[in-house]
Amino acid sequence: MNYHPQCEVVWTRREFLNRCGMGFGAMSLGSLFGSELLGNQSEGITTLDPRAPHFPAKARRVIHIFANGGPSQVDTFDPKPLLREWHGKRLPVKLKTERITGAAMGSPFEFKRYGKSGIEVSELFPHVGECIDDIAVIRSMHTDRPNHEPSLLLMNCGESRVTRPSMGSWLTYGLGTENQNLPGFISMCPNGFPVSDAQNWQNAFLPGVFQGTYVDTKHEDIDKLLENIQNHHTGYETQREQLDLLNKINGYHAAKRQDDGRFDARVQSFELAFRMQMEATDAFDISKEPKYVREMYGEGLQARQLLIARRLAERGVRFIQVWTGFRQPWDNHDDLEIKHRELAEQCDKPIAALLKDLKLRGLLEDTLVIWGGEFGRTPVVELAVPGANKGKVNGRDHNNHGFSMWMAGGGIRGGYVHGATDEFGFAAVENRVHVHDLHATILHLMGFDHKRLTFRYAGRDFRLTDVHGNVVHELIA
Repeated sequence: MNYHPQCEVVWTRREFLNRCGMGFGAMSLGSLFGSELLGNQSEGITTLDPRAPHFPAKARRVIHIFANGGPSQVDTFDPKPLLREWHGKRLPVKLKTERITGAAMGSPFEFKRYGKSGIEVSELFPHVGECIDDIAVIRSMHTDRPNHEPSLLLMNCGESRVTRPSMGSWLTYGLGTENQNLPGFISMCPNGFPVSDAQNWQNAFLPGVFQGTYVDTKHEDIDKLLENIQNHHTGYETQREQLDLLNKINGYHAAKRQDDGRFDARVQSFELAFRMQMEATDAFDISKEPKYVREMYGEGLQARQLLIARRLAERGVRFIQVWTGFRQPWDNHDDLEIKHRELAEQCDKPIAALLKDLKLRGLLEDTLVIWGGEFGRTPVVELAVPGANKGKVNGRDHNNHGFSMWMAGGGIRGGYVHGATDEFGFAAVENRVHVHDLHATILHLMGFDHKRLTFRYAGRDFRLTDVHGNVVHELIA
């Protein structure tokens, strides 16, 4: 008797029930619940293949430098000389939150005007100040909560309470990536996860292929930085044969079941891991950079991260997130003068080098660079609270009412200051920009109408900006 694979009949229990009379019940149930019964609806987009945006984009990729912990706006990019006049005194106005107590705290840092635009920048960032004519400073940011967890999630995912896809996941869902040998979305965070862990780069209900790839950049050795990428025991051709066989088995498995986003994501992760052997180690190996380039970025972890970010950007990675201030965050409830200075010294020169390097290579014009944290800090000193700030009275508390961020490249209007906080730097009062507005503007620069980049899940069309957000056109060149 000849064996014909086409005649093989092997049904799973689910298939058997659907093919017999009981299947009519499943059909009826499906018609009643629709997409809610199926859950994850991929709408046919489950790969990282390049895709066109809604309209011509000004930016093709994003480098998001996340200042973890909430840097102080009045000590970095929002000078408030009046605070010095009131230093040590009660402010003459009542601030609209019960968290604000204590006396005014003038900035211990001097501000200086830079560039043709004459924008004032703190002495903490002299190298970034040299690039100010390529930067748009937003001094009127505000967010919803003064707590790290919800504010981190809102800044990264557009939602502070429930699970939603991160900004990088939305962009790779909409655009795919230009390099199939590297992930489309990479998050570099040294020494472990931040508050809220991997939710900051999650894909949530989007297909798994759009989740951010986490890299612990505390490691300098490539084999530790990119674990399990290189196979030192099996040749490339043999691996290809093994993977082809596995894909064939997976194909049989998938044919017997309904669409499963998790299964598809795992299959694609195998393929991506195989392809990454050819390019990932090269992209993360900064020793291949000329000595003068490495010297331009400087020494240290932040310099290495940002140089890697440039190497990933030029290789077509769509969204690159670089976390700064992790082991010692910008969350300086005490010793702010010392700690802010230390943090700025670690990243000021490398950030400026990144901007200059991108510009020299012709990449800045279509690479959007973003800097900022999840919120700002108060203009008054935080009172001594045992366990919270070690009993010291030389730091600032969280402030969600007004803070600063900046953007550069990618169609941004350089040498421009948008909005303002009040005279003491507490609350945004002029041309206020909410996090949803920031996200809408980023999507616009990437070629998307934020109201139309949606994903249907559980019977509803979701988007990064939820039901909010307006594009800040003044920021766009």
